[in-house]
Amino acid sequence: MSNTAKAWIITAAVLLLVALDQALKLYIRTHYAMGEAHEILPFFQLCFVENNGMAFGIQWLPKWCLTAFRIIMVGILGWYIGLLLKRNARTSYITMITLITAGALGNIIDCVFYGKLFGYETWFYGRVVDMLYFPLIHNAAGETLFFRPVFNIADSYITVAVFAIILFFRNDLNKSLDKE
Repeated sequence: MSNTAKAWIITAAVLLLVALDQALKLYIRTHYAMGEAHEILPFFQLCFVENNGMAFGIQWLPKWCLTAFRIIMVGILGWYIGLLLKRNARTSYITMITLITAGALGNIIDCVFYGKLFGYETWFYGRVVDMLYFPLIHNAAGETLFFRPVFNIADSYITVAVFAIILFFRNDLNKSLDKE
């Protein structure tokens, strides 16, 4: 398969993954009240929270800097995918980088557009919609001991891909960073 065909497939995959992420975010944003939760399974809930910062709500940069950083990183990831295609990197490794790109793009859309779209902030200052909650372990009082974070599909793409790269694709990463 040509690199052009692979690039089109990657583009389509990113668009599909972002569309899935955005569809669920928009559904939750328009059908749930802030903090509302619905139990799907005893260990899984859909709930509506918004995250103004990074992972776990960490906020160590001004919002506009974080959004700009995310946009720059997606540009770098796009360039990196092009480099991987030129070097005929393994498709499975390119898939992991594609997942990271799609996840970052999904969260960028929230930050850039949601504040203005939903009327609570200006462009580039929107909050990321989170909805996946897995309260796995509780104490006797019913308080969640593990796993407290609420996250979204885009976060899942990034997390799964990063762990897969660490566990299975370190050599691919190292090889891709070597100068030829």
